Amino acid sequence: MAIKSLTWMVRVFEPPVYCYHEIVHNKIIVDRFQGLGVIFVGDISEVPPGSPVMLSAHGSAPKLVEKAHEISGISINAVCPLVTKVHHEVKVRANKGYSIIYVGHKEHDEAIGTVAIAPKSVTLIESEDDLKAIPDDLEKVALINQTTLSLDDWAGIRESAQRKFPDVWMANRSDLCFATTNRQLAIREISRLANTVLVIGSSNSSNTVALEKTARRYGAQKVLRINSAAELPDDIEGIVGITAGASAPEDVVQSVVARLMPSEGTEEVNATDEDEYFPPPPELRDLLRSVSDALSLALLAPNALNSPLGNDRMKSASESLSLLARNLQTSS
Repeated sequence: MAIKSLTWMVRVFEPPVYCYHEIVHNKIIVDRFQGLGVIFVGDISEVPPGSPVMLSAHGSAPKLVEKAHEISGISINAVCPLVTKVHHEVKVRANKGYSIIYVGHKEHDEAIGTVAIAPKSVTLIESEDDLKAIPDDLEKVALINQTTLSLDDWAGIRESAQRKFPDVWMANRSDLCFATTNRQLAIREISRLANTVLVIGSSNSSNTVALEKTARRYGAQKVLRINSAAELPDDIEGIVGITAGASAPEDVVQSVVARLMPSEGTEEVNATDEDEYFPPPPELRDLLRSVSDALSLALLAPNALNSPLGNDRMKSASESLSLLARNLQTSS
């Protein structure tokens, strides 16, 4: 959703378009957007007044969202709906007087944005050892997690927290991202079969790192993380397992397979079929409708664009980004 949203921003506005933090934690995706005129900033004050800006999928602090709108006037928050759910849980539990234990990675954008929802109520931990340091006498405790954790790491901390705080509050439905857990379930099976497991994705991607951990934990003899086929070593042999972080482009995955030239073909390990669809953020949908209405008026043709989003649901993020790049190359 976030990647496709940023492609729409690039289509609608003249460059540069600004993005607060990396839209997703994937080097290839970020490089491709930079080639299309997107400028990624680490501080919202780097955005020139009036310039369009998008906030990344990982979620941002409420004050930062407000500041982005004040500076830009055209700011789109591409936060993942699953992260929004976690933000809501933190806000509600904090208002009810809970001490919130948040399990996440301290330097990760998602964790920083989530803690900022209620900083006085949230204690961030990364391990079971961190949990031991929390006082035992807290009366109302809530346990909430970053969406991209390893299934096994989360399970260990969750069980320890339930023993330490028998009445701990947790969400009825898991906050772990389905796109990451599905991949972890599949790599468990692959790791039992493969001599080498290749994990495609960037080192600052939490869910990519979780895949590395899972592969090692479930029996892979050799685990390598790569960004692209260009980083493949020459000494890979035997059965090779391949997985990718949630934001890794499909064309990069296929290029790795092609570079390996498997002599006995490939086999897919399917954990589940994903059919979830997250539409673009409401601010972007409103913007696209306005553009569509303006075009219809200019052409004196009502409903010139029947649906400003077209068949967005049917297009993958990789397809949308590749199509945009081709169209811009053709027009130039």
